Amino acid sequence: MDATGRGVICDWAGVLTPPLAEGIRAWLHADRIDPDHYQEVMRPYFDGSLADANPVHALERGEIDTGDFERDLAPLLRRVDGQPLRAEGLIHRMFSRFHPVHDMYEALRTVRGAGTPTALLSNSWGNGYPREHFDSAFDEVVISGEVGMRKPEERIYLHTCERLGLRPQDCVFIDDLEHNVRTAEGLGMTGILHTDSASTQHALDRFLAAEPV
Repeated sequence: MDATGRGVICDWAGVLTPPLAEGIRAWLHADRIDPDHYQEVMRPYFDGSLADANPVHALERGEIDTGDFERDLAPLLRRVDGQPLRAEGLIHRMFSRFHPVHDMYEALRTVRGAGTPTALLSNSWGNGYPREHFDSAFDEVVISGEVGMRKPEERIYLHTCERLGLRPQDCVFIDDLEHNVRTAEGLGMTGILHTDSASTQHALDRFLAAEPV
């Protein structure tokens, strides 16, 4: 039962984990990948130049197999010792250092325990998630590759709100990427751009204390 008329929707990487850049740097170091070359290789996937032919977007929607993506990406990356990069398990290694931020999980558990429904909304690269934390923190879990949609497509936000049984204007959306937050706000949701646990919890408390629209 929703005791508040509100819902909380939260991203995973960069919100429930330390910042994306930290986890990626740790993986690059462990796999001995040239970080500057990595940035060059990955830039087209994120600067909009690939448009509808973007394999990352296809991976996030579950349209291509994780193993195929790894086999395509690995030869493009350069190890500092000149050795070939092992493709198998690349995505697992990439995300293996995205450790839980327990303060954020505890904040979600507190909100949920008070009667406010919660949902995870995450773009997946086929990577594993720490699902042992999900049962206590979330009523609904929406993973992009499992539903065939990805942020910032409006339909995945609306799908998540529907899963909670709430209107977009009843929900707050927490994400560390500004363009994802702006899309949520455009749909009528309250947006919180996550930079650290303390400021996000403060903004979340304000949202829940305000009168429903």
